[in-house]
Amino acid sequence: MRAEQQLRPLNLGEILDVGIKIYMRNALTLFKIVAVVVVPVQFLSVIITLSALPDFFNSAFSGTPPDPAQTEAFAEDPSQLWTFFAGIGVVLLLSFLSSTLATGASFKAVGTAYLGGVPEWRSSLSFVAQRLHSVLWVSFLSTLFMLLGLVACIVPGVWLYASYAVVLPALLTEDARGMEALRRSFQLVKGRWWPTFGLMVLSVIMAGIVGQIIGLIATGLTFTPVGDSIVATLVLNALASTVAAVLTTPFVAAIVSVLYFDLRVRKEGFDLQLLAQRIGATATGPSLAPAGPVWGPPAPPGAAWEGHAELPPENQPPYWPPPPGWKPPPLPGDYQPPR
Repeated sequence: MRAEQQLRPLNLGEILDVGIKIYMRNALTLFKIVAVVVVPVQFLSVIITLSALPDFFNSAFSGTPPDPAQTEAFAEDPSQLWTFFAGIGVVLLLSFLSSTLATGASFKAVGTAYLGGVPEWRSSLSFVAQRLHSVLWVSFLSTLFMLLGLVACIVPGVWLYASYAVVLPALLTEDARGMEALRRSFQLVKGRWWPTFGLMVLSVIMAGIVGQIIGLIATGLTFTPVGDSIVATLVLNALASTVAAVLTTPFVAAIVSVLYFDLRVRKEGFDLQLLAQRIGATATGPSLAPAGPVWGPPAPPGAAWEGHAELPPENQPPYWPPPPGWKPPPLPGDYQPPR
């Protein structure tokens, strides 16, 4: 019996450990989710940026003296500058949309894996795409309130950062929308603010280190002949951003998802079987099957099921922290363990 199956809430180290294990075991699926969304957007962003750049930027970027005619034309026609800012605005909007979709789909895939299902990149993206308007609205509201808190006195913004940590899992798992999702996250984090804040900061730092390493490699390449071309530089930066997003987005989602389930276990002792059915997890064994007996979480190592032998491991999800004091239900008399 693995340690992550024990009948108790997880401490911070265990949450991090389980999150990393889910991330590693489902890495290919998680990478596909992010790449399918981010790669086309990055490619389109490069095209938009190049189209919006004023003509004299190409000369200035390459280090050659700018063409006086181009400079004069830019001074006489400031609309080129507005075109540039409009292009940057479109790029930022596309980045926000793609990041939100990729993050939400990563949460969905991790939640499915945590509950013992087999995550699929297509179904995860489809699930979130159908709720994208709600995901975008909740993301906008939480970001807005955090920014207002930072502007007001910094401390309220930091407090809301941790309080809204599990907004997206609450939306995707419980179908809480808008302000309801914000209140739901606040309710779950209440009383566990410091552990939540510490775990969030740690996961962001770890992801940030990976992103910085990739960014430094890309920056170093700009000092080579590659950096003499604005097209090559933009493509290189887009590639670095894509790799960083593919590696770090699902990692943070895995940690936050495990945190969300742990908070629910601690506060509510929720029924994981019903939860698995609600999020549409793909069953890998009888424990998540739509029909037949519903088995509870596994007993701790060395324990027995009220006089019955433990169910075989293939009938149990890989990560299942049940609520404190949980007792397994009596097994049906006609139950025959699979041979």
